[in-house]
Formats: sequence, structure tokens, C-alpha cells
Amino acid sequence: MKKLVFATALAIGSLTIGTAATPIIFHDGIMEEVFLQDYTEVAASDLPTPIVNALATDYEGAMLSKAYVDDENNYKLEITSQDGTSSVLYADAEGNWLEM
Repeated sequence: MKKLVFATALAIGSLTIGTAATPIIFHDGIMEEVFLQDYTEVAASDLPTPIVNALATDYEGAMLSKAYVDDENNYKLEITSQDGTSSVLYADAEGNWLEM
């Protein structure tokens, strides 16, 4: 009987973990919630000059596919490199690359 109660509690508990509203990541023992950022698509011509310069310097020959900006003036760039691989880069308005 104890095993049946334990198995039921375990099954119900595992269902509630999988249906959490926001994903949870464990990092160095600290629980952090990850919030999805909303980005708005912008034209390549609207990118700040420091980002354009950083892209040309650090990713020479890369083609910009799409560019997005968020509420904090951080930019998400979808690029295609010379070898044909696609990448997503993040930068602030000053052209500094951000780790996401």
C-alpha cells in the first residue's frame, strides 16, 4: 500500500514539473527563471554604426539575414557566414557582443 501511494505521488509530481510556465535552469546550484525577450524586426539600414562596424570587423564576409531590437536596445542578428553556416549574434547599441 505504501508503494502505491508513493508511486502515485511521484507520478503526479513529475507531471507538474513538466508543465511549468517558464523554463527553469539550474546554474551553480542557484535556480534561475529564463524569460523570453521580445524582439522587433528592424531594417539593416537602421542598425547603429558601431554594430555594423563590429560585424564587418569580427565576422568578415558574413551576410546579415535579419536584425531585431529589444526594449533595452540590444540587437539580435541572424547572419550567414562565408562557408554557408547560419548563426545568431547578440550585441548592444555600442557594438559589444553579448553572450546569451
